Amino acid sequence: MPIKEQPKSPRFRIIANILLAVSGLFLLLNLFLPGLFASGPTGVPYSLFIHQVQEGEVSRVSVGQNQIIYQLKTENAEPPQVFATTPIFDLELPKLLEQKGVEFAATPPPKNTWFTTLLSWVIPPLIFIGIWQFFLARGAGGGPQGALSIGKSKAKVYVEGESAKITFADVAGVEEAKTELVEIVDFLKTPARFTQIGARIPKGVLLVGPPGTGKTLLAKAVAGEAGVPFFSISGSEFVELFVGVGSSRVRDLFEQAKKQAPCIVFIDELDAIGKSRSSNGFYGGNDEREQTLNQLLTEMDGFAAGDATVIVLAATNRPESLDSALLRPGRFDRQVLVDRPDLSGREAILKIHAQKVKLGDDVDLRAIATRTPGFAGADLANLVNEAALLAARNMRERVAQEDFAEAIERVVAGLEKKSRVMNETEKKIVAYHEVGHAMVGALTTGNGRVEKISIIPRGMAALGYTLQLPTEDRFLMNEEELRGQIATLLGGRSAEEVVFNSITTGASNDLQRATDLAERMVTAYGMSKVLGPLAYQQGQQSMFLGNGGGNPRRAVSEDTSKAIDNEVKEIVETAHEQALEILRQNRDLLEAIATQLLETEVIEGEKLHSLLGQIKPLAKTTADSVAS
Repeated sequence: MPIKEQPKSPRFRIIANILLAVSGLFLLLNLFLPGLFASGPTGVPYSLFIHQVQEGEVSRVSVGQNQIIYQLKTENAEPPQVFATTPIFDLELPKLLEQKGVEFAATPPPKNTWFTTLLSWVIPPLIFIGIWQFFLARGAGGGPQGALSIGKSKAKVYVEGESAKITFADVAGVEEAKTELVEIVDFLKTPARFTQIGARIPKGVLLVGPPGTGKTLLAKAVAGEAGVPFFSISGSEFVELFVGVGSSRVRDLFEQAKKQAPCIVFIDELDAIGKSRSSNGFYGGNDEREQTLNQLLTEMDGFAAGDATVIVLAATNRPESLDSALLRPGRFDRQVLVDRPDLSGREAILKIHAQKVKLGDDVDLRAIATRTPGFAGADLANLVNEAALLAARNMRERVAQEDFAEAIERVVAGLEKKSRVMNETEKKIVAYHEVGHAMVGALTTGNGRVEKISIIPRGMAALGYTLQLPTEDRFLMNEEELRGQIATLLGGRSAEEVVFNSITTGASNDLQRATDLAERMVTAYGMSKVLGPLAYQQGQQSMFLGNGGGNPRRAVSEDTSKAIDNEVKEIVETAHEQALEILRQNRDLLEAIATQLLETEVIEGEKLHSLLGQIKPLAKTTADSVAS
């Protein structure tokens, strides 16, 4: 009966393959690098070599660049012994060898084999290709395509279903802007309804408004309502160090948008690439930003050809700096104002953000909206978050009204600095200073209602503050109200003069604000009988960002400049005298409120209102003489 061969185990096969590979490698190395595994000559010190030469024991020497190999003399037929030593720079060695009758020669340089030559030509290109592949994989421009993606668009794409859907219900306080954008949603949903009667779908909509008013949120809401893809990118992401990258990214962005049409392309901070090309005083140029702008203008002229419905939404808070070619009909057809919300708008925004936090029963969102004039949507969102943080810090399960009140003060005046300890003299000066603001503000027109007086330091520089809140939204102010605001600003300095008969550095910010307001009355509002209804303000200021703390004037004559200075000085001095008269006539009440403030550090609510209700108004004759 034949014997069957037993199958070899997998472990045996692995060991056999390893042995076969090692033996093959040994064969190849021995073939291409002969002598690698051969035994070499015995190494000896150079001093021994010289001694053997001098004794006549050496028969033959081969002098190489890195090694000297020599043989010793033999008397019998035995094979000669071979030794090696490391050479030392010795010019006398050839003479010594010749004297002793030693046969010597220089070893020829080794010849490169075809294998080493092949390696010298193949290895460097392989290293270069490996480095290039590394940079391609890592990428100078980032992204999965590596360095080749530097000219690709960096726009973030939001597709319906991938993230939380934002609709118009999530946006409040900008009802007029929402009404304008509802038509854009209709264009995206049913474009045929408009094109069949010859209407042209708008190519671009420019959202204009101060920072934090919800321009980006509105753009996302339009995409959410229409259910179309949403490409979002900032203007600064187009321009890079390399020339031509910006225009390449614009082309790539609109190519992607056309593939996913109908869709929305949102460009935030458009002024980063859309500034007027004549802002430097001349047209033309070849800088990167201008090339990017030119490419954007070209794409907005041609990308809507055919059935591709792509609408560009852009946002900026500096529309006056944009190039006129962007704003012409056919590019950004509409400009939608997204302004700060009014009282009802602030209340609606607070309701949306308050849905995410647990509110107490005493929270009155209407009262909070009243105390936050001028707050944008982002400010109100931050306010709700600050109130929630305060409630959690105080170990409360729900956010109370007092948390919102403290959050408003943190946002407006800064964090309380209880560690900043003032001496008694400074504390007394601050108390009279703040009471002076409150008393003058309560009696003059144009000011909000005084809600709180505090001598607890807040923020970086405020040693105390007086909180005034408007009772309604105001958009226009007359001359009397502006003069009342200036008098209120000077009320703190006036109180120091009345009580201490001296002044301190605490009124520096009040003086700056009062002077700026008086100068605007003269140079911008035309409220000067001497200069008349003329505007002396330099250039156009930003419609949202204010004038930056200064009031630059036009180039005027020396006489006109002197007249402006005199009028500004007259307005400020008149308001100063008005504040002094109010405080002198109510000196006893000033002392009483300041004494109580020093005891409690804070006076607010009905208690403060009852104290300020005791202020005696100026006699009519006195008020007329001060105004004149």
